[in-house]
Amino acid sequence: MFSLISGALRRFNRLAAYTSGIVIIASSMILVWQVAVRYWLKWPTDWEIELCVMLLIISTFMSAAHTQNERSHVTIEAMESLLPHGVNMLRKHLADLLSLAFCAFVAWNAWQFFHEAWVDGKTSSSMWAPKLWIPYFFVALGMSTLTLELALQNLRRKEA
Repeated sequence: MFSLISGALRRFNRLAAYTSGIVIIASSMILVWQVAVRYWLKWPTDWEIELCVMLLIISTFMSAAHTQNERSHVTIEAMESLLPHGVNMLRKHLADLLSLAFCAFVAWNAWQFFHEAWVDGKTSSSMWAPKLWIPYFFVALGMSTLTLELALQNLRRKEA
C-alpha cells in the first residue's frame, strides 16, 4: 500500500512539475505580449500582470512536492561538511519534521482560505476581478502534496 501511494504521488508530482514548466512559459508569453501591445499599439492592459502572478503562484506551489522528492531544493552544504555524520543525520531528520509541521499548517490554512473564497465568491480588487478560489485551490493542493511527500519521506527514512 505504501509503495502504491508513493508511486502515485511521484507520478502526480512529475506531471504537476512538467505542467508548471508549461505554465511558466505561458506566463512569459503573456508578459511579452503585454509589453508589445502597450509599447507599439498603445493598448491599455489590465489583466495580464494579475494573470501572470496567479500562474506563477500556481506553478510554484504545484512543483514544490516534485522538488522535494528530487531533493533539488537549496541546502546548506557548509554545515553538512562540518558536522559529524550522526549529527548531520539528526539535523536532516529534524529539518524534515519541522518542514512537515510547517507545510501541514500552511496546507490546512490554505484549504480554509480556498473554502472561504469559494463560499463567499471572493474576487480580487482589480478591474479584472478574477475569482480568488482558483489560486487558493492550487496553493492548498500544492502544499498538501508537499506535506504528503514530506510525510512519505519521513516514513521511508524510518523503514531504512
